[in-house]
Amino acid sequence: MTQLGVGIIGCGNISTAYLRLAPLFNNLSVKAVADIDMAVAQSQAAAFDVRAETVDDLLNAPDVDVVVNLTIPAVHYQVTRSILEAGKHAYSEKPLVLTLEDGEALRALAAAKGLRVGSAPDTFLGGAHQQARAAIDAGDVGRIIGGTCHVMSHGMEAWHPNPDFFFQPGAGPVLDIGPYYVTNLIQLIGPVKSVAALATATFDQRTIGSGDRAGETVPVDTPTNIHALLEFANGATVTLGASWDVWAHGHAPMELYGADGSIFVPDPNFFGGEVAMARAGEETAALPAWDHAFGVPNEDARANYRCAGLAEMAAAIAEGRPHRCSLDLAVHAVDVMTGIITAGQERRFVDMTTTCERPAALSPDEAKALLA
Repeated sequence: MTQLGVGIIGCGNISTAYLRLAPLFNNLSVKAVADIDMAVAQSQAAAFDVRAETVDDLLNAPDVDVVVNLTIPAVHYQVTRSILEAGKHAYSEKPLVLTLEDGEALRALAAAKGLRVGSAPDTFLGGAHQQARAAIDAGDVGRIIGGTCHVMSHGMEAWHPNPDFFFQPGAGPVLDIGPYYVTNLIQLIGPVKSVAALATATFDQRTIGSGDRAGETVPVDTPTNIHALLEFANGATVTLGASWDVWAHGHAPMELYGADGSIFVPDPNFFGGEVAMARAGEETAALPAWDHAFGVPNEDARANYRCAGLAEMAAAIAEGRPHRCSLDLAVHAVDVMTGIITAGQERRFVDMTTTCERPAALSPDEAKALLA
């Protein structure tokens, strides 16, 4: 399989996962990393035996074909644009951008230059979520007509040493954790037609609980408790609760209700987990474990295959076909998430102005072929 040279811009916490897991895949070869803080880039480069470069040098490196954007969300658009302008394919951490206008601008630029843009999350490619997809596509629970999703906790300030950006516009639970849930819903059900929401911020500041800044407070300038309703193009309606104001709850991560039964999907923030189903008149039971490469536990008893979306995009480039973690999917997810925030702030329904195709399912054989 053809390997693509990979460069990484942004050497924060998430870069370690990409650098550690990229060697799992047979078509990725990380060449260099860059950061606005050269010392940080040099530290990561030394730890993973790659080059440390300035951002400009990495963008111009002849052995780099695709650049992964791991910067903070506020500069995702600017950095991804610079990658495309340098003639490289781009792959961004979530969310791709913070406004629909920026997403459309990237779509136009990528099309003009004939380049690919991909975006996390790629957890929907995990074995559990692809097993749920296969059951839904087979009609095991009939047409999906409704569902509930809950992603609730008390936020990141207790463990993250620099949690400031989580509580600023462009973050909050919808744009930070919501991409996992919204993207998985789109791949399982299809595109979203409209949204409505209520949104509040219970606390006006948060106290950092770890690291050198422990005890400092950070302001909260974005909604942190959101209850949304999503209407899908196929007619299904799904409730989404996203909150960082909750100490404990008993909700399942994702339940989808079909005309002939229900399916219970594990946390979309992870690749693996148990899928359960109840057909009409039957008790709920776990489905037999699926032999899918991206569902096999490989790290702390969990399946962690971050970089799967990047590797799948590299394969799609080599094969001349659409990639699954696509620009269209990411832009539609941004449309949904920013629509939820607008709906919550203005207390109204918001219609989506974009749509997308469901990404193709990833079979066990296709997943296995991506692994080294």
